[in-house]
Amino acid sequence: MRYALGIDVGGTFTDFVAYDRETQEVVVWKELSVPTDPVVGIVSGLKRYEDGDAVGHIRLGTTVATNAMLERKGATVAYVTTMGFKDVIFIQRGNRKFHYDMSWVKPKPLAKRRHCFELDERIDKYGQVLKPLDDAEVRALGRAIKADPEIQAVAVCTLFSYLNPAHEIRIKEILSEILPEMPISISYEVLPKWKEYERASTVLADAYLKPVVSRQMGSMRRRLDEAGFKAPAVVIKSNGGEMTLGAAAEAPVNLVVSGPTGGVIASRHVARLTGIDHLVTLDMGGTSTDVSVIIDGQERFTTAFEIEWGVPIQIPIIDIRTIGAGGGSIAWIDKGGMLRVGPQSAGANPGPACYGKGEWPTVTDANLILGRIAADNFLGGRMLLDVARARQAIATVAEPLGQSIEQAALAIVRIANTNMVGALRSVLIEGGLDPRDFTLCTFGGAGPLHVGELMEEMGIPRGIVPNHPGQFSAFGFIMTNARVDRHRTAQLTSNLYDPARAVEIMSSLVAEAVGQLDGQGFADDIVVARNLEMRYLGQNYELELAVQESDLGHPERLWQAFHDTHKARFGFNNPGEIIEIVNFGVTAVSAGTLPEMPRLKAAEGLPVPRAHRQVGYVQGTFEVPVYDRAALGAGQKLKGPVVVEEPASVTVICPGQTLTVDDYGHLLIETPKA
Repeated sequence: MRYALGIDVGGTFTDFVAYDRETQEVVVWKELSVPTDPVVGIVSGLKRYEDGDAVGHIRLGTTVATNAMLERKGATVAYVTTMGFKDVIFIQRGNRKFHYDMSWVKPKPLAKRRHCFELDERIDKYGQVLKPLDDAEVRALGRAIKADPEIQAVAVCTLFSYLNPAHEIRIKEILSEILPEMPISISYEVLPKWKEYERASTVLADAYLKPVVSRQMGSMRRRLDEAGFKAPAVVIKSNGGEMTLGAAAEAPVNLVVSGPTGGVIASRHVARLTGIDHLVTLDMGGTSTDVSVIIDGQERFTTAFEIEWGVPIQIPIIDIRTIGAGGGSIAWIDKGGMLRVGPQSAGANPGPACYGKGEWPTVTDANLILGRIAADNFLGGRMLLDVARARQAIATVAEPLGQSIEQAALAIVRIANTNMVGALRSVLIEGGLDPRDFTLCTFGGAGPLHVGELMEEMGIPRGIVPNHPGQFSAFGFIMTNARVDRHRTAQLTSNLYDPARAVEIMSSLVAEAVGQLDGQGFADDIVVARNLEMRYLGQNYELELAVQESDLGHPERLWQAFHDTHKARFGFNNPGEIIEIVNFGVTAVSAGTLPEMPRLKAAEGLPVPRAHRQVGYVQGTFEVPVYDRAALGAGQKLKGPVVVEEPASVTVICPGQTLTVDDYGHLLIETPKA
């Protein structure tokens, strides 16, 4: 089929990108989201697309899992574990978020204690059975769970199952017979890795999400069919790969940060096109801002994700930091009389005051009052903004502060910028990275409004606003491929290394990953990457090393690679120390042909502004030329202060900065003094 369609369901808008494989043309549009039923916004947006019959593939980023986690609206889960260990999920870790705050309350796990059950079985640290599983005990447990009307899903996590899964597999078999309609998650299938609490928390999250995600995926497929969209649909995983709707229902924990990954994937593509090695990405939408880094053209991954402090989910996830700062973030005055912005958001309904329904002052209202957004050109003129209502809303915080409406609007924008600078610092400076080595890539509907000021405050010399920034995450979805990550804990040391066992473990992981792709219908062009997580014996954290299959048979290569990596990361190594392999990992990707982007037509003559208007900056208010982005050609340059408008976003360039349009239409920004 001719078109690939990417859809990103956000808190305020649902974004759509259609890519024409024949002409390389990209069509983008937006639809207001319906938070109570995201499928309504999806179907409404699809009905606006005239070539729906020619869509061959729909890729969707969804917040259903994220919202269920954050709002604690998942299933009631029965937690099943080894005798004596049901309190692990309540004890959690031994650390505290605030060391000296006696009122701090530890986050609650995703299961209630009355729904935790123990089985009198035991496998030891070598994977040997110390106490066999009693089938009759498991059947009695199944009947007890069935008799409890509250329980909607089951999570199983027995001791050392990552070494020997026999008991967990048998528990699932028996419970499936007694509870045929109830979803069951076992830790060996979800996260076969060591660290008891992390493994338990992750499998709990999977079970917690299964009924919610299963209903959503089933409803989505049915309603897409009813609306006449029969094309295959997939959802984007937290690792940036795709999976079928059915696979998502079976492994929903992989969707916990589905939506924000699209922007990072698209930024990686921009890095390849522009030849920029290091990008720091900033995705500012209506409710939140997501930041991440691209280093040497590759995104970073983490297994240290937490749905809230102290409640981890240890699946591979693109390393994205999120804060409550968006166009809909509400400005308010705290008890001390200080102006604050966010994390509360006006969302899609009622939205910012200027949308005509809300009354709260937001960042979008502030940008409108400062002249950065045109009231008659929002969403390409489809939505007229109410300036008077925005001024009334901003006045509610301006008057108590003794400021004019314009002064308060500028203060709101500056506080929002400060919040985003904190997020940028967390991924750059706190990670040992120099902002001067990076280019700031901003997108989301609100991101380009703040790009120039963020560059100056962070000391980042270069910026880039990619094509279609308001739908950039959805654009990233059409650039992704199917991907499966599999990990397993198997401890081997350099003094007792067994090459045959290492090859066997890695081969089994490859077979699992490729098998999962094949089961979803992705059997072509599969590329497999292997890695090991290693450390010096006695260390508490591991380093990940990419390895080839042949390296496993030549351990001297592994040990030398680890010594070199350790020295590069920490500045020293210990060649005489014993090295321990802790985890084996495999990533399998069905690497299809990615879309090619058309080049922009070269400029003819000087750019001509379509209007001039007063725009407020920190440096003052200026009469600023306003350009239509669609009218700019490759190679054209603009000098700030300047505003560039497009249907779904506005780019604001500060005084002294320069903007250049590259061959693909991206807006490259530079601060000469940097």
